[in-house]
Amino acid sequence: MTHFLWVEDFNFSEPKHGDNFVSSTVKSVFGSVLDENELREKLKEEDEYDAQEFLEEKGILLKLNLLEALTFIRNPDELSKIDFVVLDVDMPLYRDGQNDNDNYLTSLIEQYKSSDDLRKIAGYQIYTELVIELGFPKAHILFCSNHASYFDQLKGKFASANIKPPLSSNPDKPFLTKEDTADIKQWLSDAHSDYFVLRRGIIEGCRYIVGLIEESKLNMDNLVFNNFISEPEKKVTIDDMRDYMEVLEKFLPLREPSNKASLYKLFIRTIAHEWEAADHKKIKGLAWIMKNTRNWIVHNSTLFNELDEKTLAYLFIINIRLMFCIDDAVQSYEKKLLNLFVRDALPDADFKSQTSNKLIPFSRAYLELKNLVLDERRDKSQENNVQDGFYFNELANNIQQSNSSFRNDKQLFTKLLYQMFWLTTSNPFVDTGYKRNLLEIKFWNFDYAKKPYLFELARHIYKRSFLQ
Repeated sequence: MTHFLWVEDFNFSEPKHGDNFVSSTVKSVFGSVLDENELREKLKEEDEYDAQEFLEEKGILLKLNLLEALTFIRNPDELSKIDFVVLDVDMPLYRDGQNDNDNYLTSLIEQYKSSDDLRKIAGYQIYTELVIELGFPKAHILFCSNHASYFDQLKGKFASANIKPPLSSNPDKPFLTKEDTADIKQWLSDAHSDYFVLRRGIIEGCRYIVGLIEESKLNMDNLVFNNFISEPEKKVTIDDMRDYMEVLEKFLPLREPSNKASLYKLFIRTIAHEWEAADHKKIKGLAWIMKNTRNWIVHNSTLFNELDEKTLAYLFIINIRLMFCIDDAVQSYEKKLLNLFVRDALPDADFKSQTSNKLIPFSRAYLELKNLVLDERRDKSQENNVQDGFYFNELANNIQQSNSSFRNDKQLFTKLLYQMFWLTTSNPFVDTGYKRNLLEIKFWNFDYAKKPYLFELARHIYKRSFLQ
C-alpha cells in the first residue's frame, strides 16, 4: 500500500461533535482503501489514538495537530516514510502536555498575528512547507476538510502569496470536503497506481535489509550471495550490500517519471549487476533467474525496454531472497509488492488444488521452449547457431546466445523469466519408466507450500507464468 500522512483533528476544535466522529471521518476519507468491517471493529471505542494505531498498520500516519505534523515533516527520516499527504484546513496547534522544544509554533504565531488565525488555516502552513521548502510534489497533497467556511480564507491566502491553488482529482475543486467521496476515492486510486506501490515496496524492502544489517542479524555468515561466487576477491561484504540496498532505496523518485521505461531498465541493470561475479558452475535453482537476467540485459538490453511494475517487483523479490538469508515468512515489503499481482492471483485453495493434483503445466511450458529451439535448429535458411540443451534455463539462454529470430522477442523472454521460477524448482529429468526403451521427460515434485513466501509468490505469478 502507498503510505500517507494524514493531518486531521476529527473536529475536536469544534465545541460539539456527534457520535461516531472518529470512525465516520476515517471512513469518509480512507474508506475506499480500508476494510469496513475491520475499521468498525478497531475503532468501536471512537478514540483518535486507537485510530492512529490502526491506521499506521495500514500505512496511514495520522497526526492530530499542527505541532505533530511540523515535527514529522521537518524530520527527513520521517518524511521519507510517506508518499502522499491529506490535510485538514484548521486544526489545534498542539495538545495539552505536548512540548514545543524546537519552538516551531512561537514564530508562526507571530507571523499569523494570533494563535486563532494560525489555527484556522494551519493546513496552509503545512502545505507551503512541504511544497516550497521541502520540494514535495503538490499533486501528492490533498486538502480535505469539513470546514468549508474557511475555504475562502484559504484561497485568499494562496492568492496573496501568489501561489497557485492546490490540485485535486476534481479540476473545479482545489479543496474537497469530506462529502466529496467520489473525488476523494479517485485521488486515492491515483495514489495507489502501480508505480507508487512498486516504489514503496522497494523502499521498505531495502530498509528491512539495512535494518537487519544494523541489528547484526545479517552478517558475513548468512550473506548467501557469496555462495554463488568462486573467486575470493569477488566476494561481497556486508558494507557492500548495505551500500547496494541504499542505492536501490533511492532509485525511484517520488515524482512519477514521464519515461518510466528507461528508468525501469536501468533499475534492472543495477540490481542484476552484482550477478556478474556469480560463477555459472555454482548457480542453481532460482539463482538462474538473476544470472540470466544479468546476461541478457548486458548482451541484449532491448529485451528490457518495456518492463512493467509487476516484473520489477518479481525480480526484486527473487533477488533479495537469493542474496540474503531471511525469514521464510512473507515479509511486509513482499506483501506490498505482491499487491501488484492481486487481481490475477490464484486463491489459496485453487493453487493448492493445482499442486496436489499435479495440474501445473510444467510439461507444456518446457516442450514449447524445447520445440522452439529444435525448430530454430532445423531452419537451414539462416545460420542461427542455436544450441540444444536440457534444462529450461539452458534452453532460454541458448536462444539469446544465438542468432535466433526469437532472441529479440521481449514478450517471450519476460514470460520465460516467470516460467523459470517453476522450471528451476521443478526440474526436468528423464525417466525410463517400466519400458526401458521409452524415454519420458518428467518433473520433480517440488513442494511450493514448504515455505510461505514461495507459496505466496507462486500463486501470485501463476497466471503471468502460464496463462498470458
